[in-house]
Amino acid sequence: MIPNPWDAGSARYLQHLGFKALATTSAGCAFAHGVADGAVEFDDVIANIRTIVEATSLPVNADFEAGYAGTPEGVAAHVAACVAAGVAGLSIEDASGDPNRPLFDLPVAVERLRAARTAIDATQSGVLLVGRAECYLTGRPDPLNESIRRLVAYAETGADVLYAPGAVTRADISAIVAAVKPRPVNVLVGRNTGLTVADLSDLGVRRISVGGALARAAWTGFMRAAEAIAADGAFTAFDGVVPHTQINGFFAR
Repeated sequence: MIPNPWDAGSARYLQHLGFKALATTSAGCAFAHGVADGAVEFDDVIANIRTIVEATSLPVNADFEAGYAGTPEGVAAHVAACVAAGVAGLSIEDASGDPNRPLFDLPVAVERLRAARTAIDATQSGVLLVGRAECYLTGRPDPLNESIRRLVAYAETGADVLYAPGAVTRADISAIVAAVKPRPVNVLVGRNTGLTVADLSDLGVRRISVGGALARAAWTGFMRAAEAIAADGAFTAFDGVVPHTQINGFFAR
């Protein structure tokens, strides 16, 4: 279980709860910068990664989107910078950002992932490379079979972990696990699907992350409280909030 903090404070609290590893979230980082997911400047992404890495003693996996570069050479340079920030792993996705062609063609995606693999190997850091197929999140027809086709190719390219965010049913998750075995599979849980950590483990899943869900949970509380003040002049949303002394006491330790 690798939950996703978005700043130093959330990272420290997750370590306090006993989690053994963490992952950054591009969405959580973007919302904190006041922009949409995918719109954070590369230097700000690296700064956020470094902040989270330095806030805890836990290994951190970077949500590195598509490498923040248009070319394989750019991906390699940015991956090297991410490794230098102290991560234990990083993911490279195959979403292009182009609404007309939302996924890179598979040969292009493989070339970009191979560049990331080469860059990591050059550092001799042992950083894990996660290959992400974005078929579910981009509305690809037949997302299961296309995800499997891509993930198998990414495994052959050298991805240590495989990941198809958006796969949420037992049948799809089991099929992905079987297709890339023995490589480990990461599953994204961004909403309550009824599956528990134990359920996913029984399906053969090796890693679980929650993406921007914890950041969205925090934003939900903030938005509802602020909207009640703006609309009704009411402070009822403050009922039940964690006291200042409790939070302050945690960070004062």
